Amino acid sequence: MSTIVHFEIPVDDIERAKKFYTELFGWEIKEEPEMEYHMITTSGEKAVDGGMMKRQHPQQQITNYIDVSSVDEYSKKIEKLGGKVVMPKTAVPSMGYFAVCLDTENNAFGIWETNKDAK
Repeated sequence: MSTIVHFEIPVDDIERAKKFYTELFGWEIKEEPEMEYHMITTSGEKAVDGGMMKRQHPQQQITNYIDVSSVDEYSKKIEKLGGKVVMPKTAVPSMGYFAVCLDTENNAFGIWETNKDAK
């Protein structure tokens, strides 16, 4: 069964958001300068790690990424079921591939395929 494996929080002010989430939940947030991205390490029994980056557009909200066996296969399945792929398959080198989609109710979500050969 597929499960949420990553989340992304878009922010307007990185330092303000880092302070908020660190003080609120005790999350560890480390910058990945080559990616203009900050990795979030949560804690606890049901920990799911995530990331934080500058907001790309005013309506951008938190996005949950769901683990799938193949971004290509699931992108086709999403469209067949009435959803949309709004950001096609994109590589995260040496980590995997992702796509951002909309469900039939216009909610955004991501799909993630782990693949260490991604380029």
